[in-house]
Amino acid sequence: MVRRKYLIVPLLTLIFFDPCHSAENEGNLSASLDPFIELPGAYLIKPADLDTMFEQEEWNHNPYFKWLTKDKSRAVFQQKKQPNLSVSLTILGGTVPIEEAIIDFKDGQFEGVTISVYNRGDGTEITPGDFEARNRAVGRHLGQQLAVRPTRRTHNPTQGLLTDGWIWISARGKAVLEHNPGAPGKTEFLRMRLARRDAGGTYEAATKDRTGATVTLSDLPRNVRKTKGGNVFISGIPMVDQGSKGYCVVASAQRLFEYYGIACDMHQLAQIANSDPDQGTSPLVINEELGSIDHFFKTRLECLTIRHTSGLVELVDDKYVGDPVSEKDFHQMISKWIDEGIPLLWGLEVGRFDEEPPLQNQTSGGHMRMIIGYNHTTGRIIFSDSWGLGHEFKTMDANDAFKATLGLFLLKPIVR
Repeated sequence: MVRRKYLIVPLLTLIFFDPCHSAENEGNLSASLDPFIELPGAYLIKPADLDTMFEQEEWNHNPYFKWLTKDKSRAVFQQKKQPNLSVSLTILGGTVPIEEAIIDFKDGQFEGVTISVYNRGDGTEITPGDFEARNRAVGRHLGQQLAVRPTRRTHNPTQGLLTDGWIWISARGKAVLEHNPGAPGKTEFLRMRLARRDAGGTYEAATKDRTGATVTLSDLPRNVRKTKGGNVFISGIPMVDQGSKGYCVVASAQRLFEYYGIACDMHQLAQIANSDPDQGTSPLVINEELGSIDHFFKTRLECLTIRHTSGLVELVDDKYVGDPVSEKDFHQMISKWIDEGIPLLWGLEVGRFDEEPPLQNQTSGGHMRMIIGYNHTTGRIIFSDSWGLGHEFKTMDANDAFKATLGLFLLKPIVR
C-alpha cells in the first residue's frame, strides 16, 4: 500500500495545475493533460510537479505516467485498457481523447510535449468526421496559445516532407500539428508538438522544411564516453517505450533518429514501414522494415551481418553471400562504429543468455535492441532496450551476444 503524500506547492502552481485527474471508481481513471498545452503555465512545470499533479491513488506504481529516464528528463503518459486498470487521457477540457503524451524537460525546466492524438497501433479506427473534429480543435487551440497564424505543411517526399499539417512559430513558442497524407480517408496518425521557442532537437527539426538529421557525422564522436573500468559507450540516446506492441524495430529506429535530430515517432515509422504490431521479428523482416524507412529520412541502411544456416554472413540484395563473419570481426564492427558515436541496431534471439540486469519476465523470441558500447576489459557489450526506465544501460557477455545475434544493422545520416 502506498501512502498518499501531501505536498505544499506555490499558489501559482495550483492555479495552473488543479485539477488534472479524476477517478470514477477504482481501476477506472481519467486524466486531463491540459496543463501541458496551456501557455505560459506549461513552462512553469518542473519534473517534481508531476507526482503532485497526478497522484498515485492507491496503486503501487503511478497509473498515469512513468519516467523514461533516471534523470527525469522524459516522462510518458499512455492510455490503458487492461482488465484491472483503465486510464483515459484527454485534452481540451475532456473533448479530445489522446493515446499518448511524451513530456520533455531540459535542465529541470519544461521543454516541450509531443502528443499522439491518434495512432493506428494504439487506437481503434476513427471516422473522417472524428479526425476532422480533433484536427480542427487542436489546431484552433495552438493558434490561440501562440497568437499567430499557422504555415501550411504539404507532404513532398522528394524534399523529405512526409506529413501534411500546420506549423506555428511565435515568441511564445512553436508547435506542429501533422498527420499522414492519407488522412482522413485512411488515418494512420495525428500528432502535435508544442515547445518553448528555443527548444532544440526533434522539436526544432519538426519545424524544418526538410526531413533529415540536424547533426552531422563529425558531431557524433563527441557523445562517446569512457570510464576507468573500461566502458566505452554512447551517451545522450533518447528513450522511448514501445509498450505492449511488437514495435521494437520502429521504436529503436525512433530513438536512433531522435539521437540524430530527426523528427519522427514509432507510429509514423510503423506506417511507412507497414509494420504489423503482432508480427515476429525475423532478420529479414528487420532488414525489410529498416530498408523501407532509411531514404525518407536522409539516412543510409547497411546490414553488417545476418544469421544464416552457416552462421553470420553478409546480406546483399536480400541474398545471403560471403564467408561467415567471425566473432573477432563481429566485435571489431561494434568497436568501429561505437568509437564514431553511432549506435548499432541489434536483432537477436532474446532470453537465450544471461544479461545484467536480468530480464524480469520470461522473454524469448526475436527482438531488436541498440548496441551502445563495449568493454574489452570485462569482455561485455553494452546495449539498451526500448522499454523505458531501467533499460538504458545493460550488458551481456560479448561471446553470448555473438551467439544470440540474428542481425546487426547500421543506420546513419548521409550528411557529414
